[in-house]
Amino acid sequence: MTRRPLARHALRALSLAAALGLWQLLTSLNVDLWLRFSQFPTVTDVARTFADRLSGPDYWTDLTDSLTRILTGFVLAAVLGVAAGVLVASSRLAEDLLGPVLEVVRPIPAIALVPVAILLFPSNEQGIVFITFTAAFFPVLVSTRHAVRALTPVWEEAVRTMGGGRWRVLGSVVLPGALPGIFGGLSVGIGVSWICVISAEMISGQYGVGYRTWQDYTVVNYAGVLVGMVTIGVLGWVTSTAVELLGRRLTRWLPRTSYVPAARPVRRVRDTGAAAPATSTTKEEAPHDQLV
Repeated sequence: MTRRPLARHALRALSLAAALGLWQLLTSLNVDLWLRFSQFPTVTDVARTFADRLSGPDYWTDLTDSLTRILTGFVLAAVLGVAAGVLVASSRLAEDLLGPVLEVVRPIPAIALVPVAILLFPSNEQGIVFITFTAAFFPVLVSTRHAVRALTPVWEEAVRTMGGGRWRVLGSVVLPGALPGIFGGLSVGIGVSWICVISAEMISGQYGVGYRTWQDYTVVNYAGVLVGMVTIGVLGWVTSTAVELLGRRLTRWLPRTSYVPAARPVRRVRDTGAAAPATSTTKEEAPHDQLV
């Protein structure tokens, strides 16, 4: 028996409220056991600082700058990462030419490229976008490459048999078949992009959520630091959810899996002693599409 959507949302809200309540309790009582909650701002302090930030122009300027950097770098990474992944997976020549370079650069953390970005680009803004692009590029590339290589060759052969050329195979077989893997890489890439853009803003940015968070830390405004962390978490959740929803919309033709209760133990028939499977006609054990 599955929970209704309203009950699930209520349960999630309850878990979040419980976490906030525990945070408020530990910090207001100045609990110092293994962790020093006496040095941590309370929920009310963070909420008060958050309200003050919302009423000022700097918060919205920081928000706009960070979102612009993220979206610019992520869109570039999505386009070039998918193109490079398809090319490397489909062409041995491209794999031999690009593969070694990409595999050498891929393990390098994107945040370690900040000095390179400062040297290469004339402005900090371009360098931060480059860091964001690099962070998202490789997850998209790797997931696309694996998704294309996992496709069944029979589909491509069927299109070629009916007279389809290379571009028809790409548009009818390769890209649609690899979409689930591509969006898996995009979901990972957007999360990594937020981590790296915030770090880049802390080091060389002017304005942005990461820049403001670091400035609050330098002036020992820990409530402001928590406001920045909450903002980063909410923005990351919103953008990741948007990528996931877009992926579900573009792959509506895929079968969706959902939680199904475990089957009951095997029952014994009294007369013959034979085992009767538990997956007979009970409602709990019926397939999901029969329960809807």
